Amino acid sequence: MTILAAETEHPRDFLGYGENPPDPQWPGGTRLALSFVLNYEEGGEHTVLNGDPHSEIYLHEVPGGTPRQERDLSTETQFEYGARAGVWRILRLFAERDLPLTIYGVGRALELNPTVARAFTAQGHEVASHGWRWIDYRTVPEEVERAEVARCYETIERTTGQKPQGWYTGRISLRTRRLVAEHGGYLYDNDSYADDLPYYVRAAGRPLLVVPYTLDNNDMKFAVPPGFASNDGFTRHLTDAFDFLRREGERSPRMMSVGLHCRITGRPARAAALERFLDHVCRHRDVWVARRAEIARHWLQVHPPAA
Repeated sequence: MTILAAETEHPRDFLGYGENPPDPQWPGGTRLALSFVLNYEEGGEHTVLNGDPHSEIYLHEVPGGTPRQERDLSTETQFEYGARAGVWRILRLFAERDLPLTIYGVGRALELNPTVARAFTAQGHEVASHGWRWIDYRTVPEEVERAEVARCYETIERTTGQKPQGWYTGRISLRTRRLVAEHGGYLYDNDSYADDLPYYVRAAGRPLLVVPYTLDNNDMKFAVPPGFASNDGFTRHLTDAFDFLRREGERSPRMMSVGLHCRITGRPARAAALERFLDHVCRHRDVWVARRAEIARHWLQVHPPAA
């Protein structure tokens, strides 16, 4: 059942595909489409250097607390670790196994580090838009958010040589999806956690493909309680999700997302936990490890939007 409300651009749908989801017909008859996402946010977070009134308090080694109305070098250097060391460690793990990534790239972060921006596309990864800044857009004025949707698109194209096809804000406003659709340059939207398969919504008066993301198969839970208390817990959680969806895929193939952050999984101990999961994935040939744009294009071809 879909519950409609005249005052919202986001009607709630509690039925979805119901008991009989469509067959995604993944390439090669694989049971599962697996998407790895690396969030590149370093330099786009709250800091007075970006004109913000306070320092960042979200998703680092000492989360929470009172934001400082001045530079917080302890926090800043944690984000710098992600850009200086963590990102290269994660890229190396994926290169060694010839596995693709989708990068959620914050425009400001890529602008500050064009070397890593070029490395993403040089290694064959997809770079999707993750907003101009890594902030909460709920209270950002509409005209500012619209301009920043376009600015992020332009920055990614300029720094990577690749036009972004996907969008993910995370801390989304009620207007974001419409603004992304109105921009016209994006193939798919990631700002949902509502399903194990892609699906369509209406935005700006036309169908828009949503490729759902994840907050449970996500290393952010190392920094958000209740979360992963140990690295083995992270590996076990990802492995259980992967194995369960593969079994389910014998009769009804699904999709799985894994979310990573340079400053979190880029740390050595957590990188080891990721490495164990990657090796588990590589032992199975009935899984399609894909960039999110590939999943989107496949779905648009096999299950185009209804007229």
